[in-house]
Amino acid sequence: MTGATALPVDWAALAAEIARVVGVRPHRDEPMARHTTMRVGGPADLLATAHDVGQLSALVRFAREAAIPHLVVGRGSDLVVSDAGVRGLVVLCRAEGHSIQGERLIAEAGLPLARAATVAQRAGLSGLEFGLAIPGTVGGAVWANAGAHGSDMAGILESALILRADGVVADEPAAALALVYRDSRLKLIGQGSVASGGPAEVVLQATFRLTPANPAEIKGRLDEIRRWRQEHQPINLPSAGSVFRNPPGDSAGRLIDACRLKMTRVGGAAISEMHANFIVNDRQGSAADVRHLAEMARAEVARRFGIELVYEVKFVGDWSNWGQEER
Repeated sequence: MTGATALPVDWAALAAEIARVVGVRPHRDEPMARHTTMRVGGPADLLATAHDVGQLSALVRFAREAAIPHLVVGRGSDLVVSDAGVRGLVVLCRAEGHSIQGERLIAEAGLPLARAATVAQRAGLSGLEFGLAIPGTVGGAVWANAGAHGSDMAGILESALILRADGVVADEPAAALALVYRDSRLKLIGQGSVASGGPAEVVLQATFRLTPANPAEIKGRLDEIRRWRQEHQPINLPSAGSVFRNPPGDSAGRLIDACRLKMTRVGGAAISEMHANFIVNDRQGSAADVRHLAEMARAEVARRFGIELVYEVKFVGDWSNWGQEER
């Protein structure tokens, strides 16, 4: 979402209208750095928080009908928001309702995946342990077919409740979502593909089919994943998670490390010394710092190995003047 609306917008009046129609009062000029795991990002024109699926769908519908550019954000992982911020409405998804029904976990889109893993463990349901290693939410994980430790959403997702571009809410089977490595139908359709400049399809809720197991054994696996993350990933520093997808038969982290780029720095951003596929914001870096460093790593891997790394993170917001700042 990089463009602006064609005519000047009275954002204060629009915020009041959203509050009247939807019952959610948006914030004006909210710094997105507060809402991303990388801790970068300029202001959103408007930011409204959805606390349940009803508010989430109502905010997206309002934005579509009013032709307002909009972006749905969960915990802000896998995102680098531009220093110029986001034009339009950001919908912050905090819809975290969930329930256990037999061997199924039904979770709203804003439930953090790590919490979903522990909810399943307490219910004696296995299959979602890998979610502990993913800092995002259920909605984002389905959208990207997120995965870790040899598992992904495609292996456990039974169905997802989707708000489609035509406004219909449909419960769609996982097979209809075209889940492949770090991709799905939802993601391939992309951002800004409806007339208002927003996501064509929004995940509202997901149903996971899991496997009964001993809660103590599941907890043991969760503990192993937690220890692995502590030993191999810079989890105590701001980052967006893995910057690049792994190319077929190789590892993006290995390739970047082979270029001797660990600890390379641009401004306040650095390639992690623990894992070369992580960029950390350890000195109050800017979004431009992060993107310049990522492009540097991508270009060096292409130069040395002839491999074009594909971004796993998304650069969102207004990047129209990116690269023109003084360095």
